[in-house]
Amino acid sequence: MTSQLATRPAPPAGSVSAKPVTRRRSVEGGWKQIALNRAFLLPAVVVFVFLFIIPLAQSLYWSLTDFTGYSTEANFVGLANYAAIMADPSMLAGLSFTLVFAVGSTLVTTLIAIPLAVQLNKAFAGRSFVRSLWFFPAVPSMAILGLVWGYILSPLPSGVFNTLLNDWFGIDAISWLSDNTLAQGSVILVGVWAQTGWHAVLYVAYLQSIPAEYYEVAKIDGASSRQQFFGITLPLLTPAIVISTFLLLTAGLKVYELPFTLTGGGPGFTTYTITQSIVVSGVGQGRYGLASALAVLFTIAVAVIGFSQLKVASAIGKRFS
Repeated sequence: MTSQLATRPAPPAGSVSAKPVTRRRSVEGGWKQIALNRAFLLPAVVVFVFLFIIPLAQSLYWSLTDFTGYSTEANFVGLANYAAIMADPSMLAGLSFTLVFAVGSTLVTTLIAIPLAVQLNKAFAGRSFVRSLWFFPAVPSMAILGLVWGYILSPLPSGVFNTLLNDWFGIDAISWLSDNTLAQGSVILVGVWAQTGWHAVLYVAYLQSIPAEYYEVAKIDGASSRQQFFGITLPLLTPAIVISTFLLLTAGLKVYELPFTLTGGGPGFTTYTITQSIVVSGVGQGRYGLASALAVLFTIAVAVIGFSQLKVASAIGKRFS
């Protein structure tokens, strides 16, 4: 049995193979595509440089000077502004309450929003209307919510909440916003009330992407509702939890309007925040150098907390994956 081998005819003398040309064209096309892709990133890079890198560099420079914002002269003072921050009780109080608010509101909002989202994801009459009611507190600005809740939680007997407590239960007026602990708790609870609905809707969007077959199989295996929640729902909600907690932490660290309009930072400096310190103690008093130093420290703290949160979330995601 014979076989014939087909041989490719040799190219004529002096001819050039098309393979190098094709390869060269493919390489050139790849570089062009890479350059085009990077060109689309150019606007974002320009915005990042002009709105973040340059202002941060200016703040770092001003933090080492006695710049007042009213003159172009600025004398180098080294770390004097940073030392003044560490010795100022109002700024230290602002730092501590900012961290308490950010962590507390993030934990409480997450613990309420996830079970609420599970209930809102179920089928019941008027579900869309109920979702809109929960989402509504996120629509007004925090400044408006602070003014409204300042009237509701007024420590005077004429306050809305104190009036209801007195009329229904005969309880005397409670100093909601004039007691240190109650004032901090009130600011955190109002922040939780304003953000829970929005984040619950975020979790609902992720819940709707979970295949129903997972729950059907779990029911066939005899899993209870609690087992389904901790075995299916919670692990698959990990990406949503990462996004939600990151947004809550960043919003909590830069909070300003709510405590400023609700308590004015009081009583004393109990509900003072970092941003309020920057605006009032720094810019408001013409101490741009001091305000810049505080802004630099605040940026570092936010970066550390945000990076740590992403690392923890990544570890949790790998655990459930």
